[in-house]
Amino acid sequence: MPTFKTAFLAATIATALAGGAAPTPAFADSATDGKSVAVRWCAACHDVGTGERRTSNDLAPTFESVARRGDLSQSQLEAWIGNPHPPMPNLNLSRQDVSNLVAYIQSLATPR
Repeated sequence: MPTFKTAFLAATIATALAGGAAPTPAFADSATDGKSVAVRWCAACHDVGTGERRTSNDLAPTFESVARRGDLSQSQLEAWIGNPHPPMPNLNLSRQDVSNLVAYIQSLATPR
């Protein structure tokens, strides 16, 4: 007879393999948290859409222009941000920070 621990582990694995495991709110992507990341790490080079114009670099696209492109998926944006390239510095952002940043960028696609 399986123990509770074994049954629980089997159910958890089956749910994950079936794709039915939804992220919990604590780990869900947050555009609000992404905006904080953008202001802290990205606003020196990008217009991050806060209405506050800092020193934006002409070579760095605005976050709104990236959001409105429409041809970049969430995973493509995460790969682009998560694997920095010159002249973009390596900020060593966590995966969650990158996901939150992408959620924020995507929130800028709709006119405010």
